[in-house]
Parts: sequence; structure tokens; C-alpha cells
Amino acid sequence: MKITDIKYYLLEHDVNPPRFHWREGLPGDGDGSPVGGKTYSGILKVETDEGIVGMASTGGRTAKYFADVTRRRLKSFIGADPMMTEKLWHEIWELDRLEEFQVHTLGMLDIACWDIKARKANLPLYKLVGGYEARVPAYASTVTWDTMDEYEQHIKECIDVGFFSFKLHAWGDVKRDSQLSRNLRKWTGDDADLMFDGSAGWDYVDSMRVGRALEEADFLWYEEPMREFDLPSYAELCRSLDIPVLAAETSDGVHWNAATWIQYRAVDMMRVSSAFKGGITGALKVAHLAESFGMRAQVHGGGYANLHLCAAIPNNDYFEVLVLNTDQINGLATQDEIPVIDGYVTAPEAPGIAPHPDWSEIEALAVEIT
Repeated sequence: MKITDIKYYLLEHDVNPPRFHWREGLPGDGDGSPVGGKTYSGILKVETDEGIVGMASTGGRTAKYFADVTRRRLKSFIGADPMMTEKLWHEIWELDRLEEFQVHTLGMLDIACWDIKARKANLPLYKLVGGYEARVPAYASTVTWDTMDEYEQHIKECIDVGFFSFKLHAWGDVKRDSQLSRNLRKWTGDDADLMFDGSAGWDYVDSMRVGRALEEADFLWYEEPMREFDLPSYAELCRSLDIPVLAAETSDGVHWNAATWIQYRAVDMMRVSSAFKGGITGALKVAHLAESFGMRAQVHGGGYANLHLCAAIPNNDYFEVLVLNTDQINGLATQDEIPVIDGYVTAPEAPGIAPHPDWSEIEALAVEIT
């Protein structure tokens, strides 16, 4: 099989008001484009001489950037064999030495080629790359709400629709976040799995203070309390706390960097995703590396590619579902893309990774085709 063409479609969208925000200091929904202006998304399409097509998508802050990457770099892969994903992944990695690809786009070609491989094999991706369990527990991952009452309301709504595991994105205030964590345990009961994401907002001292509160409330994991540059502080945090520290979410370097985290004993659970770890190939390298050290590899973020990863590997616990507001929570069971039913999601059985769009419609809508 040969790649006959690589196209990138840039799509334009109106910028709406943000639907949510994160902790103090971090912007919320959207890419920062002003309301009333335009923002962009992009779809990469890889065509082959057998008529099998693969795709990957990106959006917001990376969409326009990747049009240039496709023009300058990806077109050179026309004529390559898309089934040779390991070889192609290493060739992209070589280019990264010069390009320093934006991390969300490092795996775009890899994801599209895995889509082709799975369609060629007539298998869903999760069965092709592993095949562990199609039905995956999901956790409700909060945005940051303004008041304690809002957290209580929306957490109880999540319980009503079947969730039994919950992760907090809170305010970034040590005392308030600690109290919120204790309240979350009261609202959910003793059997729920609870997690906390610090969104890299604290130094070592404040990370310790919140970690102690999470231990008191029996949380499953403590995620990214500090920026992921100071490995000695992460190592000391892991030694000092009983709660497992989950980290290495945003760090570059894929499995090489993950190995350094493990070598320094700076992490108890490893973060992995198709977006931050170089597509499917890179994510699998990290997940299997973690497993070889008896370590869980928790898949970060939603979407079809990450759902297939959850269903393919044995050392992941949950699929992440972002919860925004009452209407969105109540509609999760009936949404078209990855419905959440009784606290579970199920990987699709159709060949490939995700349903493809109507390509003629995409051609017509694109403001730029590279």
C-alpha cells in the first residue's frame, strides 16, 4: 500500500463566549481568540492507492500552524507505506529535531496511518493494538465552577446519571480546594473513586498541603500539582505522600522522557494520551513502559483515539469525560459521539478509529486546502 495524497483542510468557525473556565491564572474554553472573531480547526486526510483513507484532526491554537507543517513536511511522505507506522513515527521524530513540532501535532500523521491500518485489517483500533476491554469506566472530570454549591449540585447530577468516579479541577486556593476535596468525599460516599487535578498551579509546599488533605479523603490519585520541570520536587512529593502522584502529562519526549520520570522515582502513575505523546505509537510506548515497571498509565482526555487506548491497554483505570453544566451532564447518555451510559463508555466496533465526515462537504467548507 502507498500513500497517494496528503491533504489538510482548514475550517473556520465563529468564536463564541467561553463555556467554562479553569483555576485562577489559567484561561478557560477556547483558544483565546476574541468573541465575535474567527477561530479554526483542521482535518488531516491521508489517501492511499487502495482507496482506504485515514484521518486525524486538530483545532484551536494548532489548526493554522499545522497547515504550514503539512505543506512543508508531510507532503514528503506521499509514496510511503502507511502500514509502516513505526518507521514513519521515527521519521517524524527525526524531523522534530529541527521543527520542534507543537506537541498536539506530533502524532497527527501517526493517528491517520493507524486509522488506515485498522480499516485495512477490518478491525477497530483497540483490537488491532491490544484489545483489553471494550467497555471502559468513565470519570466525571469537572471544569472549575465558582462556588461550593455549584460543585455540590453538578456532582450530584453526575451521580444521578450513573457516574461513580469523579475528578476535581478546582480554584487553585489551598484551603478552599482542600475543603472542596473533603466535601466531595461526603457527597459521593466511601465507595467512589476520587481524583484531584492541580493543573500545575502550586510549588512543593502547597502541593504537600493539598496532598495531605487528599490522603485524608482517600483519593485515588493526585494529578500534576506542579509544573513538570522540577523532577526532584516531584520525587520528594512521591516519597512524602501516600496518595499516588500522577504526572508527566505535558512533558515532551514521549517514552524517553517517561523513562526519566520513572528513573527519578518522580511519578507513581504515568499520564499518557494520543495528543501529548506522539499519537498512537508514542502513547503505546509510554503505556507499555509504565506497565513494565508495575505502573498504571492513565489515559488523559476524551475523543475516539484516547477511548481506543483505554480499551487496548490493561493498566488504565478510566476514560475522562469533561462535565460542564446541567444540560450537558443530562445529555451525556444520548450524545452522538461516545455516549456515557451508567458511568461507562464503549469503544466502537467499526473498523478504524472514528467515523469519517462527508469529505465532499469538508471540501466545500474548507477555507484553505493544503
